[in-house]
Amino acid sequence: MNQNESRTFWISVAAALCAVFLLYSYTQEKSAELTKKFGAKQRVVVAARDINEMETIDETMLQIVERPVDFVEPQATSDLEAVVGQVALAPIKKEEQILQSKIIKPGPVTGLSLQVAPSKRAVSIPIDETRGVSKLLNPGDRVDIITALDVGKGVSQRREVKTLMQDVVVLATGLRVVNELPVLYEKMGKADFLKNLRGDTSFNTITIEASPEEAQDLIYILSTSPGSLFLTLRHPSDHQKRRLPESSIESLLGQVTKAVLSQQQRVPAAAPAPAPAPVVKPKPKKKGPFVDM
Repeated sequence: MNQNESRTFWISVAAALCAVFLLYSYTQEKSAELTKKFGAKQRVVVAARDINEMETIDETMLQIVERPVDFVEPQATSDLEAVVGQVALAPIKKEEQILQSKIIKPGPVTGLSLQVAPSKRAVSIPIDETRGVSKLLNPGDRVDIITALDVGKGVSQRREVKTLMQDVVVLATGLRVVNELPVLYEKMGKADFLKNLRGDTSFNTITIEASPEEAQDLIYILSTSPGSLFLTLRHPSDHQKRRLPESSIESLLGQVTKAVLSQQQRVPAAAPAPAPAPVVKPKPKKKGPFVDM
């Protein structure tokens, strides 16, 4: 690079830096004018796309932008996490601010359909303390559903117990729905009062999620023998499913017999009693030809 080319290069760099400085100064000046005219800016959550009515809101539907304070609506929110998982009570247009009055937590007001996974169905099952784990169930728990049915006819009729469904999610206990706030307003005359639903055991039904085929089987059982369904509660991290044989009087007796035989095999056999010692009889004395005087 000769001297003229070098001079031209540095002049170009200086001109570019000058242009950047002037552009920065201009934007700062305009920003100061806008701030003076409309006030300081504030972060606010807006819709990244159109959100339909009764649609559950996720992170992909939202974005955070800065708006002049004078243009931020009173019920707008700047907390992204507070909006995720909520349901839109009314349509929300793209770039519209998310207002607290337009969203609500999933619950009885929004219905249960938003909690049901695609291709699944919600089915309600009557329970009591015996069949429903003492009603110590919460929305979001996972249970196994076991049925006790009489099969056969006449003298050959017998009862069988079978695990019908495994790792089933509980969508609701009574009116308490997954993700619902643990409170409920109830009417008492002219006044409302707040009822704590956490620990509430007044419900007599639970609603579970099932496939269409499983729902059909459940409805058959509910229509013929509604008291034959029992629930067992799982640990939240336990999702294992395995084939379990049916239980019947024969299988129970078989297990009892096996247990008795196994117990007998574990008990060591008693040592045989020692044989009695032979009795030795004394030999009789021989009589001689003379008699003692």
